[in-house]
Amino acid sequence: MNNFWKKIFKPNSILAYGLILLVMFLYLLLDLKPIKDFLSSETFSFTLFDKIINAHFIIQSTIFIPMIIWGCSIVINITEKAIRKIPSLNSNNRNIFNKASQVLIYFVGINILISYLGIDLGGLTVFSGALGIGIGFGLQKIISNYISGVIILFEKSVQNDDLIELNDGTFGYLRETGSRTSRIETFDGQEVMIPNEDLITGKVINYTHSNHFFRVTIPVGVSYASDISLVREILIEAASEHPQTLDKPKTVCFLREFADSSVNFILHFWIADVIEEGRFKTQSEVMYNIWNKFKEQEIEIPFPQRDINLKEIIK
Repeated sequence: MNNFWKKIFKPNSILAYGLILLVMFLYLLLDLKPIKDFLSSETFSFTLFDKIINAHFIIQSTIFIPMIIWGCSIVINITEKAIRKIPSLNSNNRNIFNKASQVLIYFVGINILISYLGIDLGGLTVFSGALGIGIGFGLQKIISNYISGVIILFEKSVQNDDLIELNDGTFGYLRETGSRTSRIETFDGQEVMIPNEDLITGKVINYTHSNHFFRVTIPVGVSYASDISLVREILIEAASEHPQTLDKPKTVCFLREFADSSVNFILHFWIADVIEEGRFKTQSEVMYNIWNKFKEQEIEIPFPQRDINLKEIIK
Protein backbone atom coordinates (compact mmCIF):
# COMPACT_ATOMS: atom_id res chain seq x y z
CA MET A 1 0.00 0.00 0.00
CA ASN A 2 2.84 2.40 0.84
CA ASN A 3 4.49 1.77 -2.52
CA PHE A 4 1.15 2.50 -4.21
CA TRP A 5 0.92 5.98 -2.64
CA LYS A 6 4.59 6.68 -3.33
CA LYS A 7 4.00 5.96 -7.02
CA ILE A 8 1.00 8.26 -7.06
CA PHE A 9 2.74 11.17 -5.37
CA LYS A 10 5.81 11.14 -7.59
CA PRO A 11 5.85 14.46 -9.53
CA ASN A 12 6.47 12.67 -12.84
CA SER A 13 3.89 9.93 -12.24
CA ILE A 14 1.14 9.40 -14.82
CA LEU A 15 -1.24 8.79 -11.90
CA ALA A 16 -0.38 12.25 -10.59
CA TYR A 17 -1.45 13.90 -13.82
CA GLY A 18 -4.60 11.83 -13.94
CA LEU A 19 -5.57 12.59 -10.34
CA ILE A 20 -5.11 16.34 -10.82
CA LEU A 21 -7.20 16.35 -14.00
CA LEU A 22 -9.91 14.24 -12.31
CA VAL A 23 -10.24 16.60 -9.32
CA MET A 24 -10.30 19.65 -11.62
CA PHE A 25 -12.94 17.99 -13.80
CA LEU A 26 -15.19 17.05 -10.87
CA TYR A 27 -14.92 20.43 -9.21
CA LEU A 28 -15.12 22.74 -12.22
CA LEU A 29 -17.26 20.93 -14.77
CA LEU A 30 -19.85 19.07 -12.72
CA ASP A 31 -22.89 20.89 -11.38
CA LEU A 32 -22.00 21.17 -7.69
CA LYS A 33 -23.69 24.55 -7.12
CA PRO A 34 -26.31 23.27 -4.61
CA ILE A 35 -23.58 21.69 -2.51
CA LYS A 36 -21.43 24.82 -2.75
CA ASP A 37 -24.34 27.06 -1.71
CA PHE A 38 -25.15 24.77 1.23
CA LEU A 39 -21.55 24.75 2.49
CA SER A 40 -21.36 28.54 2.02
CA SER A 41 -24.41 29.24 4.17
CA GLU A 42 -24.22 31.16 7.44
CA THR A 43 -24.57 27.93 9.40
CA PHE A 44 -21.12 26.85 8.28
CA SER A 45 -19.51 30.34 8.25
CA PHE A 46 -17.46 32.47 10.64
CA THR A 47 -15.52 35.72 10.38
CA LEU A 48 -11.73 35.96 10.68
CA PHE A 49 -9.92 39.30 10.19
CA ASP A 50 -12.93 40.74 8.31
CA LYS A 51 -12.92 37.72 6.00
CA ILE A 52 -15.91 35.37 5.95
CA ILE A 53 -14.68 31.78 6.19
CA ASN A 54 -17.06 28.97 5.41
CA ALA A 55 -16.92 25.21 4.98
CA HIS A 56 -16.85 25.53 1.20
CA PHE A 57 -13.78 27.78 1.37
CA ILE A 58 -11.99 25.36 3.74
CA ILE A 59 -12.75 22.32 1.54
CA GLN A 60 -11.79 24.28 -1.56
CA SER A 61 -8.48 25.34 0.03
CA THR A 62 -7.79 21.82 1.28
CA ILE A 63 -8.16 20.50 -2.28
CA PHE A 64 -6.44 23.21 -4.28
CA ILE A 65 -3.46 24.16 -2.10
CA PRO A 66 -1.90 20.66 -2.36
CA MET A 67 -2.92 20.51 -6.03
CA ILE A 68 -1.19 23.79 -6.83
CA ILE A 69 1.98 22.74 -4.95
CA TRP A 70 1.87 19.35 -6.62
CA GLY A 71 1.26 20.91 -10.03
CA CYS A 72 4.18 23.32 -9.52
CA SER A 73 6.48 20.41 -8.62
CA ILE A 74 5.43 18.61 -11.81
CA VAL A 75 6.14 21.69 -13.95
CA ILE A 76 9.49 22.21 -12.17
CA ASN A 77 10.41 18.57 -12.79
CA ILE A 78 9.60 18.88 -16.51
CA THR A 79 11.48 22.21 -16.74
CA GLU A 80 14.61 20.78 -15.06
CA LYS A 81 14.65 17.84 -17.48
CA ALA A 82 14.31 20.21 -20.44
CA ILE A 83 17.13 22.46 -19.16
CA ARG A 84 19.33 19.41 -18.54
CA LYS A 85 19.02 18.45 -22.21
CA ILE A 86 20.44 21.79 -23.45
CA PRO A 87 24.05 20.88 -24.41
CA SER A 88 25.35 24.46 -24.54
CA LEU A 89 24.77 25.06 -20.80
CA ASN A 90 27.36 24.10 -18.20
CA SER A 91 26.37 22.87 -14.74
CA ASN A 92 26.59 26.35 -13.20
CA ASN A 93 24.28 27.93 -15.80
CA ARG A 94 21.86 25.01 -15.48
CA ASN A 95 21.61 25.75 -11.74
CA ILE A 96 20.88 29.41 -12.48
CA PHE A 97 18.06 28.57 -14.89
CA ASN A 98 16.67 25.90 -12.55
CA LYS A 99 16.50 28.29 -9.59
CA ALA A 100 15.00 31.09 -11.68
CA SER A 101 12.36 28.74 -13.10
CA GLN A 102 11.49 27.43 -9.61
CA VAL A 103 10.91 30.93 -8.26
CA LEU A 104 8.84 31.92 -11.31
CA ILE A 105 6.70 28.75 -11.27
CA TYR A 106 5.92 28.99 -7.55
CA PHE A 107 5.18 32.72 -7.90
CA VAL A 108 2.68 32.05 -10.69
CA GLY A 109 1.17 29.11 -8.78
CA ILE A 110 0.64 31.16 -5.59
CA ASN A 111 -0.96 34.00 -7.55
CA ILE A 112 -3.30 31.57 -9.32
CA LEU A 113 -4.26 30.05 -5.95
CA ILE A 114 -4.92 33.44 -4.32
CA SER A 115 -6.94 34.63 -7.31
CA TYR A 116 -9.04 31.47 -7.53
CA LEU A 117 -9.80 31.29 -3.80
CA GLY A 118 -10.67 35.01 -3.79
CA ILE A 119 -8.36 35.83 -0.89
CA ASP A 120 -8.21 39.58 -0.17
CA LEU A 121 -4.66 40.30 0.97
CA GLY A 122 -5.66 43.83 1.98
CA GLY A 123 -7.84 42.49 4.76
CA LEU A 124 -4.98 40.47 6.17
CA THR A 125 -2.57 43.39 6.40
CA VAL A 126 -2.27 43.49 10.21
CA PHE A 127 -2.16 39.72 10.55
CA SER A 128 0.31 39.26 7.70
CA GLY A 129 2.51 42.03 9.11
CA ALA A 130 2.78 40.41 12.54
CA LEU A 131 3.14 36.96 11.03
CA GLY A 132 5.73 38.27 8.58
CA ILE A 133 7.89 39.66 11.39
CA GLY A 134 7.78 36.34 13.25
CA ILE A 135 8.49 34.30 10.15
CA GLY A 136 11.19 36.76 9.13
CA PHE A 137 13.15 36.17 12.32
CA GLY A 138 12.62 32.42 12.12
CA LEU A 139 13.57 32.10 8.46
CA GLN A 140 16.32 34.72 8.45
CA LYS A 141 19.13 32.22 7.97
CA ILE A 142 17.20 30.14 5.44
CA ILE A 143 16.40 33.18 3.31
CA SER A 144 19.96 34.46 3.68
CA ASN A 145 21.36 31.13 2.49
CA TYR A 146 18.91 30.96 -0.41
CA ILE A 147 19.80 34.49 -1.58
CA SER A 148 23.49 33.69 -1.10
CA GLY A 149 23.07 30.66 -3.36
CA VAL A 150 21.55 32.85 -6.09
CA ILE A 151 24.40 35.38 -5.70
CA ILE A 152 27.00 32.61 -5.98
CA LEU A 153 25.44 31.31 -9.19
CA PHE A 154 25.26 34.74 -10.84
CA GLU A 155 28.55 36.13 -9.49
CA LYS A 156 30.49 32.94 -10.33
CA SER A 157 33.16 33.61 -7.71
CA VAL A 158 33.02 29.87 -7.01
CA GLN A 159 31.61 27.31 -9.44
CA ASN A 160 30.99 23.59 -9.49
CA ASP A 161 34.21 21.50 -9.58
CA ASP A 162 36.34 24.39 -8.30
CA LEU A 163 39.02 23.46 -5.76
CA ILE A 164 38.36 25.62 -2.70
CA GLU A 165 39.48 25.99 0.89
CA LEU A 166 37.34 27.60 3.60
CA ASN A 167 38.42 29.63 6.57
CA ASP A 168 37.79 26.70 8.93
CA GLY A 169 40.19 24.46 6.95
CA THR A 170 37.58 22.57 4.87
CA PHE A 171 39.38 21.73 1.63
CA GLY A 172 38.01 20.01 -1.46
CA TYR A 173 35.97 20.28 -4.65
CA LEU A 174 32.71 22.22 -4.80
CA ARG A 175 30.40 19.62 -6.32
CA GLU A 176 26.98 21.26 -6.04
CA THR A 177 25.42 24.60 -5.10
CA GLY A 178 21.95 23.91 -3.73
CA SER A 179 19.11 26.20 -2.65
CA ARG A 180 20.28 26.35 0.97
CA THR A 181 23.61 24.53 1.18
CA SER A 182 26.60 23.72 -0.99
CA ARG A 183 28.28 20.32 -1.12
CA ILE A 184 32.07 20.05 -0.89
CA GLU A 185 33.78 16.74 -1.58
CA THR A 186 37.01 16.48 0.44
CA PHE A 187 40.06 14.37 -0.38
CA ASP A 188 39.06 12.02 2.45
CA GLY A 189 35.92 11.09 0.52
CA GLN A 190 33.70 13.07 2.87
CA GLU A 191 30.84 15.22 1.61
CA VAL A 192 30.58 18.40 3.67
CA MET A 193 27.37 20.43 3.51
CA ILE A 194 28.02 24.10 4.24
CA PRO A 195 25.54 27.01 4.31
CA ASN A 196 25.69 29.13 1.15
CA GLU A 197 26.14 32.19 3.36
CA ASP A 198 29.61 30.94 4.37
CA LEU A 199 30.76 31.16 0.74
CA ILE A 200 29.66 34.82 0.58
CA THR A 201 30.56 36.24 4.00
CA GLY A 202 33.56 34.06 4.90
CA LYS A 203 37.09 33.83 3.50
CA VAL A 204 37.25 31.37 0.60
CA ILE A 205 40.44 30.38 -1.23
CA ASN A 206 39.62 29.34 -4.80
CA TYR A 207 42.59 27.54 -6.36
CA THR A 208 40.97 27.32 -9.79
CA HIS A 209 39.01 30.57 -10.18
CA SER A 210 40.88 32.14 -13.11
CA ASN A 211 43.50 29.42 -13.81
CA HIS A 212 44.82 26.09 -12.51
CA PHE A 213 48.39 27.24 -11.88
CA PHE A 214 49.78 26.57 -8.43
CA ARG A 215 53.01 27.49 -6.65
CA VAL A 216 54.56 24.75 -4.53
CA THR A 217 56.63 25.88 -1.55
CA ILE A 218 59.27 23.73 0.20
CA PRO A 219 61.21 25.04 3.23
CA VAL A 220 64.65 23.43 3.68
CA GLY A 221 67.22 23.78 6.46
CA VAL A 222 70.90 22.77 6.18
CA SER A 223 73.82 22.76 8.61
CA TYR A 224 76.16 25.71 8.98
CA ALA A 225 78.99 23.59 7.57
CA SER A 226 77.26 23.42 4.17
CA ASP A 227 78.21 25.34 1.03
CA ILE A 228 75.12 27.54 0.79
CA SER A 229 75.71 28.39 -2.89
CA LEU A 230 75.79 24.68 -3.72
CA VAL A 231 72.67 24.13 -1.63
CA ARG A 232 70.81 26.78 -3.64
CA GLU A 233 71.88 25.18 -6.93
CA ILE A 234 70.79 21.72 -5.78
CA LEU A 235 67.36 22.93 -4.67
CA ILE A 236 66.67 24.70 -7.98
CA GLU A 237 67.98 21.70 -9.94
CA ALA A 238 65.85 19.21 -7.95
CA ALA A 239 62.67 21.18 -8.67
CA SER A 240 63.51 21.94 -12.32
CA GLU A 241 64.11 18.25 -13.09
CA HIS A 242 60.54 17.32 -12.20
CA PRO A 243 58.42 16.90 -15.38
CA GLN A 244 55.48 18.86 -13.95
CA THR A 245 57.53 21.96 -13.07
CA LEU A 246 56.93 24.95 -15.34
CA ASP A 247 59.76 26.97 -16.91
CA LYS A 248 57.73 30.15 -16.48
CA PRO A 249 57.31 31.40 -13.84
CA LYS A 250 60.81 30.18 -13.17
CA THR A 251 61.90 28.20 -10.12
CA VAL A 252 63.43 30.39 -7.40
CA CYS A 253 65.21 29.75 -4.11
CA PHE A 254 65.79 32.24 -1.30
CA LEU A 255 68.00 32.24 1.78
CA ARG A 256 65.53 33.01 4.54
CA GLU A 257 67.34 33.07 7.88
CA PHE A 258 70.26 32.00 10.00
CA ALA A 259 68.40 30.05 12.64
CA ASP A 260 69.65 28.46 15.88
CA SER A 261 70.42 25.05 14.38
CA SER A 262 70.29 25.55 10.61
CA VAL A 263 70.55 27.87 7.63
CA ASN A 264 67.02 28.01 6.22
CA PHE A 265 66.09 28.24 2.54
CA ILE A 266 62.71 28.38 0.84
CA LEU A 267 62.10 26.89 -2.61
CA HIS A 268 59.29 28.03 -4.94
CA PHE A 269 58.26 26.34 -8.19
CA TRP A 270 55.08 26.26 -10.28
CA ILE A 271 52.94 23.45 -11.67
CA ALA A 272 50.40 23.84 -14.50
CA ASP A 273 47.32 22.10 -13.07
CA VAL A 274 46.69 21.79 -9.34
CA ILE A 275 43.69 19.50 -9.97
CA GLU A 276 45.31 16.97 -12.30
CA GLU A 277 48.80 16.98 -10.78
CA GLY A 278 47.94 17.76 -7.17
CA ARG A 279 49.92 19.73 -4.63
CA PHE A 280 51.38 17.04 -2.41
CA LYS A 281 52.37 14.45 -5.02
CA THR A 282 54.67 16.83 -6.89
CA GLN A 283 55.97 18.33 -3.66
CA SER A 284 56.77 14.87 -2.28
CA GLU A 285 58.63 13.77 -5.41
CA VAL A 286 60.76 16.93 -5.44
CA MET A 287 61.58 16.46 -1.75
CA TYR A 288 62.75 12.89 -2.45
CA ASN A 289 64.99 14.28 -5.17
CA ILE A 290 66.40 16.91 -2.78
CA TRP A 291 67.12 14.24 -0.17
CA ASN A 292 69.01 12.06 -2.65
CA LYS A 293 71.06 14.98 -3.98
CA PHE A 294 71.96 16.08 -0.45
CA LYS A 295 73.14 12.53 0.31
CA GLU A 296 75.36 12.57 -2.79
CA GLN A 297 76.95 15.88 -1.79
CA GLU A 298 77.07 14.97 1.92
CA ILE A 299 74.96 17.97 2.86
CA GLU A 300 73.45 17.54 6.29
CA ILE A 301 69.89 18.46 7.25
CA PRO A 302 70.32 19.19 10.97
CA PHE A 303 67.91 18.38 13.74
CA PRO A 304 67.65 20.10 17.14
CA GLN A 305 70.30 18.99 19.62
CA ARG A 306 70.83 19.90 23.24
CA ASP A 307 73.90 19.56 25.48
CA ILE A 308 73.14 18.38 28.99
CA ASN A 309 75.67 19.18 31.73
CA LEU A 310 75.43 17.12 34.92
CA LYS A 311 76.83 18.72 38.02
CA GLU A 312 77.95 16.57 40.95
CA ILE A 313 76.52 17.77 44.23
CA ILE A 314 79.17 17.51 46.99
CA LYS A 315 77.79 17.17 50.48
